[in-house]
Amino acid sequence: MKKTLYLMRHGQTLFNLQHKIQGWCDAPLTELGIKQAQIASQYFKDNNIVFDHAYSSTSERACDTLEIVTHFQMPYTRVKGLKEWNFGVFEGKDECLNPKLPYGDFFKAFGGDSEMELRERMNKTLTEIMNKEDHHVVLAVSHGAACAQFYRVWEKYAKVKRKERLYNCCVLKFEYEDGIFTLVELYNQNITE
Repeated sequence: MKKTLYLMRHGQTLFNLQHKIQGWCDAPLTELGIKQAQIASQYFKDNNIVFDHAYSSTSERACDTLEIVTHFQMPYTRVKGLKEWNFGVFEGKDECLNPKLPYGDFFKAFGGDSEMELRERMNKTLTEIMNKEDHHVVLAVSHGAACAQFYRVWEKYAKVKRKERLYNCCVLKFEYEDGIFTLVELYNQNITE
């Protein structure tokens, strides 16, 4: 039976604005981040999308985004498996310290995750969620690198290809059937004001 997963990145945060490395550390949503979440909420409303279950990373920025998107009306489950890449000792530091992409195992040496660890964690978490019997239309709010790594797991099946970075409050619509995630739609507007 075909199911639908809406995987979403959180809204802009103070650390996004300040160009700080933000993985497991957290920063609050900015006014723009709140607006981005409200616009995403309207996207779901305009497309008559109703969720039967919702999940969020345990990070406050993701929980706050989900609550705004659902107008504080939907119960949800916080899941550590949806957290962002752990950047180890680089957490909270200036983004200019990031190595060139792809990061690979760079952060592993500094107490963080490797690229494959993040990819496997996201895939395991979302597969477990979507395999639940009563989960047909699910919202999961996560993070930029985490969403990108999940996309990479299933990229060969994607009907829509990602051509640019995943902006704040982007929505990736996956169909899930027979253990395979297929990206069928990408709502990725760069909302900057």
